[in-house]
Amino acid sequence: MDSEAKLSQKADSSFTMDDFAKALEKHDYQFQKGQVVNGKVFQIDHDGAFVDIGGKASAFLPRDEASLRTIINLSEVLPLNEPLEFVIIREQDAEGQVTLSRRQLEIRHIWERLAQMQEGSQTVQAKVIGANKGGVNVEVFGLRGFIPRSHLIERDNLEGLKGQTFTTGILEVDSSNKRLILSQRLATRSASFSMLEIGQLVEGKVTGIKPFGIFVDLNGVSALLHIKQVTQKFIDNLEKVFQMGQHIKAVIIDIDEGKGRVALSTRILENFPGELLENMEEVMTSAEARAERAKNKTAESEII
Repeated sequence: MDSEAKLSQKADSSFTMDDFAKALEKHDYQFQKGQVVNGKVFQIDHDGAFVDIGGKASAFLPRDEASLRTIINLSEVLPLNEPLEFVIIREQDAEGQVTLSRRQLEIRHIWERLAQMQEGSQTVQAKVIGANKGGVNVEVFGLRGFIPRSHLIERDNLEGLKGQTFTTGILEVDSSNKRLILSQRLATRSASFSMLEIGQLVEGKVTGIKPFGIFVDLNGVSALLHIKQVTQKFIDNLEKVFQMGQHIKAVIIDIDEGKGRVALSTRILENFPGELLENMEEVMTSAEARAERAKNKTAESEII
């Protein structure tokens, strides 16, 4: 028994304070900038909060890193002794203390949310906070974004857009470069697409005349009336039939929202080949009845 006690005493005496420090280092966490950690706030003062994240020293969260929004009372967002997630924004100093942020974690989650919204073709509300020659600066979920002039509906008085909130589509989400590009026109087009269907009679304005057909604006959606769908009679020059800015009625014969394409037809409204060329005004005036008749014909042929 005496020999066992001596061996035990010798083993205990050989474990020095240096050995104890090394043992602690082995079990100490290696914290890195950008790492997400779990911790509990155990003290709040005027400058910020002290957090236990399992390191040799307590971590510190500065007041301005507590939240993306302005906070008067830190305890509102940093309840004591409750498990929370933080992101490390500064690695250990000489005393082993790391600096944390909840604000940067919120921003990271917002970028992830925006990327998911873009993938799902969802729209987002954007408030205009500034303007320049190229477009307007906006705020989305507390982040700054940009809408190019070409993607705005109102492009003439950009300064007058300050303070307004738009429904926008998402063109680009790049968190690494803090780049968020939005489009008001994309959101308008998506909303307009949802109201279109094949067989529907629509009215729009001629915005382009090409040898192969004419482009028609349908409340933000660009549609094509191909030359073969204008009339049942041969046409050699569409500029003799249509004018820029002219309002016409036509029937939707195809929709491809993924590619942003809508195909139209006016020949489907004719009672005989070439009627549109001889009396367009009459065809347009009675377009509703003609479109209904064409729809009924299609339904009957499908039944047969």
